[in-house]
Amino acid sequence: MEGQTISPEVLARYAGDAACEVAGVAGLAEAVEISSSIDSTAVTIHLELEWGSPAEDVARKVQTRVAEYLERMANLTVGSVDVVIDGVGAPPAKQ
Repeated sequence: MEGQTISPEVLARYAGDAACEVAGVAGLAEAVEISSSIDSTAVTIHLELEWGSPAEDVARKVQTRVAEYLERMANLTVGSVDVVIDGVGAPPAKQ
């Protein structure tokens, strides 16, 4: 993609989609933030977890998934993926 630029909005959508594919993620809590420098890209992603999901484990998987996805799809060097857990979904209804 030499000489082409992908907008931060599109990169944010890529990152959000990749994060939501990870088991235990209920959804995005806020917009994904992308900041780029000459040599790397930083991502901040706010998530809501599914009830009972181990936060640390899910956050690590999100970091890996988002970094790999952006590197593959947009040919970026991802310097960091900061995951903020903003909430946890409600427990399943008892039947």
